[in-house]
Amino acid sequence: MNLSMNTKMKNQSGGVNIKPEKLYTQHEVDDLFRKKEDGLTSEEKEEREIEEDTQTVAKQRRQDDRTVANLVKKSNRILVSVSAVFPFDFFPDSINVEEGRVTVIKRHLLSSTVHSVDIKDISNIFVERTIFFSQLVIISKTFEDNEVRIGNLRNKEAVFVRRIIEGLRVFVNKDIDTSNYTKEELVAKLEELSTTEMVT
Repeated sequence: MNLSMNTKMKNQSGGVNIKPEKLYTQHEVDDLFRKKEDGLTSEEKEEREIEEDTQTVAKQRRQDDRTVANLVKKSNRILVSVSAVFPFDFFPDSINVEEGRVTVIKRHLLSSTVHSVDIKDISNIFVERTIFFSQLVIISKTFEDNEVRIGNLRNKEAVFVRRIIEGLRVFVNKDIDTSNYTKEELVAKLEELSTTEMVT
């Protein structure tokens, strides 16, 4: 790349002609900048380095702030929440599907147990159907017994939850940021992604 230093000269008609004084190659331009930098005092160089470091730190902080904001947004959005059917289950279990994890709440007479599974740790999910109800089975890489079961779910709800989780697994595998979508847009896209046919 050649750069030129131009000078303006008036012609006889009073117009201005631009006459190239000298053409500079990119290498020569780099040398000029280097010489200018070499002419700086040590204090000026130190001030420049501090300024560059400050700009780098500020840029990194802005990126970190955006990342944290996205994580908070994702962790607070429940995409789907379903519960077992009462009175067939006197203490109905429930499942909440968030963008980054699935939370299963197992209720008992005087207590409850909460299991959280990161979407990336789910190796498989399937639905066991009967005439009236379904059981959702989540196979996890992290649980000791390797699976979590939620029974007495309505058939349509169980299938819907499975589709959403399968879609989220695809997003995680492709490293797609879901925080840019509204809840409604995200649920619609997740349903589109999960096209696995269910056995009726």
